[in-house]
Amino acid sequence: MKIVKALFIPGSSAFYFDDQQAIKGGAPHDGALYGGTPETPGFRAVRVAGEALSILLLLENGSWALGDCAAVQYSGAGGRDPLFLAADYLPLLENRIRPLLEGAEVGPFREMAARFEDLEFDGRRLHTAIRYGLSQALLHARALAGGRIMAEVVCDEYGLPVVAERVPIFGQSGDDRYINADKMIMKRVDVLPHALINNVKTKLGHEGELLREYVGWLVERIRKSRTDESYVPTLHIDVYGTIGVICALKPGRVADYLASLEPVAAEFPLYIEGPVDAGEKPRQIELLAAIRRELRARGSKVKIVADEWCNTYEDVVDFTDAQCCDQVQIKTPDLGGIQNTIEAVLYCRSHGMEAYQGGTCNETEISAKACVHAAVAARAERLLAKPGMGFDEGFMIVRNEMERVLAVLRAKVRKEA
Repeated sequence: MKIVKALFIPGSSAFYFDDQQAIKGGAPHDGALYGGTPETPGFRAVRVAGEALSILLLLENGSWALGDCAAVQYSGAGGRDPLFLAADYLPLLENRIRPLLEGAEVGPFREMAARFEDLEFDGRRLHTAIRYGLSQALLHARALAGGRIMAEVVCDEYGLPVVAERVPIFGQSGDDRYINADKMIMKRVDVLPHALINNVKTKLGHEGELLREYVGWLVERIRKSRTDESYVPTLHIDVYGTIGVICALKPGRVADYLASLEPVAAEFPLYIEGPVDAGEKPRQIELLAAIRRELRARGSKVKIVADEWCNTYEDVVDFTDAQCCDQVQIKTPDLGGIQNTIEAVLYCRSHGMEAYQGGTCNETEISAKACVHAAVAARAERLLAKPGMGFDEGFMIVRNEMERVLAVLRAKVRKEA
């Protein structure tokens, strides 16, 4: 089966592009806006409206395969690709990618995805957002051509068993970390609340007191609001390197602070994402490893999650091989093609590392659904509810798609039996 036509349509993502450097530096929050001067190249303001670019592939059987190009909220930070604005990349797609798609045979997904992953123009690879969207469309095309769902294609091409079981879902609260935590508790989310602790003064506290208070509030809120004691969600909080700021990047001081949160978290397992940002990858691995050793020496069960400077498949491998953390966030758009996300999850699982298949609030419903298929097939330990920061919408998209995928897989297993 061939691809008859390719369309590229600019659209909106579910959130915004934010200049992380400016925000860490104290850019003032003003309603939904940020004041101050942008510090990351490409940003015309500290906060910019999020954009996406849809790829539609018409197949010979009349089906349309879909994929969405999207980039993370904090584009250009931590070694990531620059800001992705549709108008900047539409000419490349129209003039140089379209001829490669139209008339092409829909072959094995891994072969098609690899072709575009390695593609270069003028000595430069395609932006990660483009590779991400193209790979989703190609995976969907392969599924439509074979009368299957995307999760089945992944299992088939990677030689994976079909496991029709839920992947734990992780809710993200955005700045509404109190109201959205209530929503998560009511809906019995597996992992919560992310909390967006990206500023020392207003969210962490110069002695870490604000985060400690928040963890205490969260524990009491869960205990008070849950309908029964069997609901014991994991607490996962992203601090964007701010703990490293107040602890002067000293591993012992960071570990002391993290260990002090453990009794506050009580019976709820605690994961802290991005405790430090060392400014470059080798130092980040070294520092995280030192913090992890210090935590274990104290007998602490607090787990740390790598995020900054862990952007590509190769980065995931390096962080995993170093065993410098307990869990790696596989930030899906940053890896480019979704095949890299699949392979990163599989690498983590085969090397004793917890795989958190994350992404960004700044994606779309199309990319989120494709990620569900990848996570179910590869068996990630944790899957981000996305897109958006309102929680309800992203959770609905991810959970419902997961339930549909599992229902199809179970139906096929029963039929084959």
